[in-house]
Amino acid sequence: MRLKFYEEKDDHLIERYTITEEQLRYTMSPKESIELVKQDKNRHAVLVLDEDRLVTFFVLHEHEGVKPYSSNEQAVLIRAFSTDFYEQGKGYAKAALQLLPDFVLTHFPYINELVLGVNLPNTAAQSLYKKCGFVDEGRLAKGFRAEIKVMSYYLSKNIRETLE
Repeated sequence: MRLKFYEEKDDHLIERYTITEEQLRYTMSPKESIELVKQDKNRHAVLVLDEDRLVTFFVLHEHEGVKPYSSNEQAVLIRAFSTDFYEQGKGYAKAALQLLPDFVLTHFPYINELVLGVNLPNTAAQSLYKKCGFVDEGRLAKGFRAEIKVMSYYLSKNIRETLE
């Protein structure tokens, strides 16, 4: 399994990605996300591939995208996180989150915090993020549909103390 940045030649993978109405209650589709990525140089679409299959998708959003969730200028926001409906329950989301810190440090060495927002009713996602090292520090923010819980993953053990 590997993470890679989206390129136009990957459109055939996006076309085959299945996301349900239920999933869309909590996230944005890869197609919609890529349209925004094309308009904003601070958004980076990331594909999670198992061999040649797109199994999970998300966007890393720098600078302005992070501001509603964190005052840390060295943070990046994870948004539009989803797993293909037919690939759910196979551990892909967890594996992607475990690969993400090294991926971010490789491509964005100045980033020291991963931030995400998760809908309050989406307790399964909250549990997954906690298992993968994200912490809930009690922050809430306005999401695109409802209030969301903000969670952070610190890429450096010392960054948390520095921010406090």
